[in-house]
Amino acid sequence: MAWIQIRINANAATADAVSDLLMEAGSASVTFIDAKDTPIYEPKIGTVEFWADTTVIGLFEANHDMNAVIELLKRHDEIRDSLVYKVEQLEDKDWEREWMDNFHPIQFGEKLWICPSWRDIPDPDAVNVLLDPGLAFGTGTHATTALCLKWLESQDLTGKTVVDFGCGSGILGIAAIKLGAERMIGIDIDPQALEASLDNAQRNGVADKLEVYLPENQPEFTADIVVANILAAPLRELHGVILGLLKPDGKIAMSGILEEQAQSVADVYAPFIALDEIAVEGEWTRVSGQKHTS
Repeated sequence: MAWIQIRINANAATADAVSDLLMEAGSASVTFIDAKDTPIYEPKIGTVEFWADTTVIGLFEANHDMNAVIELLKRHDEIRDSLVYKVEQLEDKDWEREWMDNFHPIQFGEKLWICPSWRDIPDPDAVNVLLDPGLAFGTGTHATTALCLKWLESQDLTGKTVVDFGCGSGILGIAAIKLGAERMIGIDIDPQALEASLDNAQRNGVADKLEVYLPENQPEFTADIVVANILAAPLRELHGVILGLLKPDGKIAMSGILEEQAQSVADVYAPFIALDEIAVEGEWTRVSGQKHTS
C-alpha cells in the first residue's frame, strides 16, 4: 500500500492538540520527534512532556484527502496562525537508517547510477551520484524518484539551469548537475532537506553549482528545467508558482502523483504545457512536458 505523511511544526503547547486533530482526520499513526535535538529528562510520573520545538508526523493512505486534514488544522484557534506543514510520500522504508543494509546502487537509464555513499561504486565510468539522504526524502528507491531520475537521464541538460521544487535529499538536482546542468536551485520548506541537499552536493563535488532556499527566501529567477516530486494536491494548487519558475520552452517533470490523480494534474497544466504521455510505475505516475512560448 502507498502512504503519505504530513509533518507539522509544533511546540510543547500545541503538539498534543495537533496529534488529536490528525487522529480525528483519519491518521493511521502519529509520531512526535524532536525538531531541535533538545534533551528531556525523566518526567514526573503520570505526565507527558513535549520538546519546545516538536515535529508531529501523521501517517495517511496515499489517496487520503489531505486538503481536508489541513482545513481541519486551520480551524483550530491555537494552531491556525502558526501552522507550518509539509506533505510528502514515504520512502519504501521509512525507519531511520533501517534501509542501509538493503540500499544498493541503482541504475537509471543508460548512464546514471545512484550509489549509497557507504557502498562501492559498481561502474566508475558512469555518472555516479553518491547519496546519504539522512532524514530527507529521496533515495531513488521510491517509484516517484525513479520516474524523475529516468526523465532527467533522457534530457540534454548541458549548461542548463534546473530547479528542484521540493528538493528533499537533493538527489534530483545533484543528478542533473552530474548529467551536465550548470546550475541547480533547490527549494524546500524543510530546513533539514536543504541541509541534506548541501551535504550531498558537497559529497559529490558539485556544491559550487548548487543553491538552496526556503520559499520565502528564494530570489526571482526562471529555469530551463523544473522537476517537482511532491504530491498531486500541491502540484495542482501551486501550479502558478511552479510554472512561474520555468522559462518559455522550458521542460518540466512532476511526480508524487498516484495513477488515479494523474489526469487531474495534467488537466491543470495542459493550458500552459505541451504534455508528454503520462508515465506509470506501479501505483505512481509522472506528468511531464514543455512550456508554451506564450
